[in-house]
Amino acid sequence: MARRRHEEEHDNHERWLVSYADFITLLFAFFVVMYALSSVNEGKYRILSNSMVVAFRNAPVSSVGQTPTVIPTPSPPVTTPLSSKSAEGLRQKEREKMRQVAKNILDVMAPLVEQGKVRVLETSRGVSIEINDSILFSPGQALLNPTLAKAMLSVAEVLVPADFPITIEGHTDNMPISNAQFPSNWELSAVRATTVLRLFADAGIAAERLTAIGYADTRPVEPNLLADGRARNRRVTILIDSAIPEKGTELDLQGSATPPTRARTATSPAVR
Repeated sequence: MARRRHEEEHDNHERWLVSYADFITLLFAFFVVMYALSSVNEGKYRILSNSMVVAFRNAPVSSVGQTPTVIPTPSPPVTTPLSSKSAEGLRQKEREKMRQVAKNILDVMAPLVEQGKVRVLETSRGVSIEINDSILFSPGQALLNPTLAKAMLSVAEVLVPADFPITIEGHTDNMPISNAQFPSNWELSAVRATTVLRLFADAGIAAERLTAIGYADTRPVEPNLLADGRARNRRVTILIDSAIPEKGTELDLQGSATPPTRARTATSPAVR
């Protein structure tokens, strides 16, 4: 009986090891967790923090489920198209400004206008200035005549303060050309238009207002049968375009016109 009691007392003295082992295990787990928290990637944590701030900045919390509700960002206001009277009034004011610009150009190039080398026309798109290429370039060349460079710079000075888009068109007659520099009239007309464009850009006209196009002999103003008609067709045209974007009509897949749902802003012409 005494021996049995002695064995039970011996067993009771060793039970503390179980509790000690549990404590060590928990302590080890605690330090592992602490180490893991101390090794958080700061960059990823900052990104997560910023995302949470943005997500919940305008998110009111429901008192029932404590679930954040994100308020959708309001759509940008739809631009209301101008009424027909307002649009017509703006176009009329713009037309008057164009005519004033055209008058200033006529004053600058008055001697050439009197000789019939320069014509100023009013078109549905704006004001068009036609310059005979014989006074600008030598035959088959795209280098600007030095004697006309000053006159073109004067034209550029008139156009610098205006905000109208400017399209420079190069035109030729139907006489073929083929040399090492210009394989055809397409290249010749395009390079001539670009030459004038570069002069305007160097004079201070913003590049986003300028466009250069080469039409070759595809848009004659006179028949190419006689020398006078061919000379008339060889020209550089400076078109002062409207700065007010036109409201387009969208077409569906069947080709039917669909009125646009919102106003569209036309992009400024770029240099081609």
